[in-house]
Amino acid sequence: MLKKIGYIVGIALLVSGNNARAQNGFPSFADLAERLLPTVVNISTLQKSEKIDVALPDDADGETAAAQIDENGTTEFRQALGSGFIIDEQGYIITNYHVIENASSINVVLFDNTEVEADIIGGDEKTDLALIKIEPPFELSKAVFGNSDELRIGDWVLSIGNPFGLGGSVSAGIVSAKSRDIAAGPYDNFIQTDASINQGSSGGPMFNMKGEVIGINTALFSTTGNSMGVGFAIPINTAGWIISQLEQTGKVKRGWIGIKIQANNHETAESMNLKDKQGVIVSAVTENSPAAKAGVTVGDVILNLGETEISRSKDFSRMVAESPIGKDISLLIWRNGEVMTIDVKVEEMPAAPDISKPTMPTQMQDNDRLLYEIGIKLEEITPELLKAFGLSPVTMGLVVTNVEANSDAAAQGVKKGDVVLKIDKKDVMTTEAALGYIKEAHQENNRPVMLMLQNQDQGTISAVSVKLKKHE
Repeated sequence: MLKKIGYIVGIALLVSGNNARAQNGFPSFADLAERLLPTVVNISTLQKSEKIDVALPDDADGETAAAQIDENGTTEFRQALGSGFIIDEQGYIITNYHVIENASSINVVLFDNTEVEADIIGGDEKTDLALIKIEPPFELSKAVFGNSDELRIGDWVLSIGNPFGLGGSVSAGIVSAKSRDIAAGPYDNFIQTDASINQGSSGGPMFNMKGEVIGINTALFSTTGNSMGVGFAIPINTAGWIISQLEQTGKVKRGWIGIKIQANNHETAESMNLKDKQGVIVSAVTENSPAAKAGVTVGDVILNLGETEISRSKDFSRMVAESPIGKDISLLIWRNGEVMTIDVKVEEMPAAPDISKPTMPTQMQDNDRLLYEIGIKLEEITPELLKAFGLSPVTMGLVVTNVEANSDAAAQGVKKGDVVLKIDKKDVMTTEAALGYIKEAHQENNRPVMLMLQNQDQGTISAVSVKLKKHE
């Protein structure tokens, strides 16, 4: 995970194009901002304490918030500030899922400071999108969707938001990059901008210069919690499909074919006589899944989905997820030097098993307790382990001997044979010490722990942030 990816609460209207009047050689966004301000709303929620952490001033990578404390000093709920934008006259509003997650009440402030209560229509945690609805107190101005695929790096963008609860604030910038993967979710495809986005801007719209929404501000990269010129927005072409489903059913149904994939790196491509980064590699096939029934096998390289060439794993996952359930998709596959086409029928993605509150075992050894707490089994170094994993005799740390499927550690790429050198920047030589550091993280609002890893395959050293499991 990027260090300090802070979720932002407020609105960012990003604008670029021909509607800006030049003033002394620079564009003016005044006319556009004046026209679009009524489509943007400020959102405040009361969030229950069971799923939120109270951010301290030096840990400002969450929403702008004020905690409510009872007489025993226990956090009951907090007020979080966010943004959204109106998409029709009936009062439907798009925002981020994390803005309204676990909310006991949602208050929407319109452009003229009218306050109204909102109901949740639905939310999608995987893409951090939500749809809420108000009863319109008067005729509402609505935002219009554009085409985020037409955005070009360097286009002007405009942000109008509620930073730190200050209300409507306007800032301008450009599109800095596209298709950014910031490890926020399985379908990352963010637009990056240098328009000022701060806490209090989450859920707000990104507009092009035609006044069309082309993105939804969701996250920032910062070492301080404040804007450092690197903000991220969900492309509207990705969001539109999600919002349509939320409006119809309150939830999202995704396509599924039952495979796991990985990127095609340079070494693998060279060994297969393929272009670097061409296609994605099938690393696992679920038994009795649509892919298994169609004949897809481990080691296949998927070059195309339909007419679209594939080079990024998350692009492929997103395309499958958005495929119509019950319909066939065509996969162009490279296998053993031959290219073939396999048609796979798309099924609805199965619900993930609920592992949020596992039962606490009564007795466990230290390494089993680590598997329970963070999804990886760690063992102290022995000559047998050094030999088994081909490690250097001078290796220091704890060896990963098991990684739990569907754990956050697995999602972060931790593998058997990796060596944990440090936990939270502290040397770790015993499983007892590791459990001590895990206990400290539990006591600090169940924060993630930072693992410094020596990769067993490549010998490189990297840092990953792993979430702790939640349990009674």
